[in-house]
Amino acid sequence: MLTSEAIKKRLAAETDWQPWMDELQEDGRKSVQAALKSWQRKKGLHDKLWFEHDGKMSFDQSFKADPGERVCGIDEAGRGPLAGPVVTAAVILPDDCSALIGLDDSKKIPAAKRRLLAQLIKEQAISYAIHIQPPEKIDELNIYQATKQSMSQAAMNLDPAPDIILADAMSLDIGIRCESIIKGDAKSLSIAAASILAKTARDAIMDDYAELFPSYGFEKHSGYGTKDHLLALERVGPCPIHRKTFEPIKSMNADKNAE
Repeated sequence: MLTSEAIKKRLAAETDWQPWMDELQEDGRKSVQAALKSWQRKKGLHDKLWFEHDGKMSFDQSFKADPGERVCGIDEAGRGPLAGPVVTAAVILPDDCSALIGLDDSKKIPAAKRRLLAQLIKEQAISYAIHIQPPEKIDELNIYQATKQSMSQAAMNLDPAPDIILADAMSLDIGIRCESIIKGDAKSLSIAAASILAKTARDAIMDDYAELFPSYGFEKHSGYGTKDHLLALERVGPCPIHRKTFEPIKSMNADKNAE
């Protein structure tokens, strides 16, 4: 009879149920039953990840009129903050994306794992592009138009070019078929990949700005209107990367000009 430790090691080497595991169900040792239940839990999580992965892949594939067409996913990071750029990313993934199992909406993934996934996406992608839209352009155009322009530029920077664009809640007019997908980062693998690239790129930019403008704590909130950020604005006023057309910066500048 195998020891509990030997059984644990044998279970750890398996990803699918094997005939010899049937006997474990009748094993009276508590340690063996605990090891079997642990394996079954991990197996359930693994199967769930694959099911979700296949669903996102199938979603992207469903937009192809021809199997050889290239599907591009586009997403952004930073539409809502009071400071810093909006960053968009466009990604064309290969047909075999098994290396990207677990890829999901960037907001659902911890920062350390996002950074690892971003590197993996860059290695696996057929093509990817990242575009940075500065706060000055956001103030000039408004956030919607600035984001749309940035997404369009990211898509046009792809080489090879896509045949179909799946954009997260945005319709683009650049001469390529574009589908606006609501909550696309939860449905599409390519949009989820774009969300990871956009988020990690913007976080790195805001970390650099945190060193240039240490009064605001950009490394903690990435420019969003948190309580600490608003208190810092009241204390020292806006800095060059704050969006002048966003409140409360707009009112602060108006009050200053009125003095």
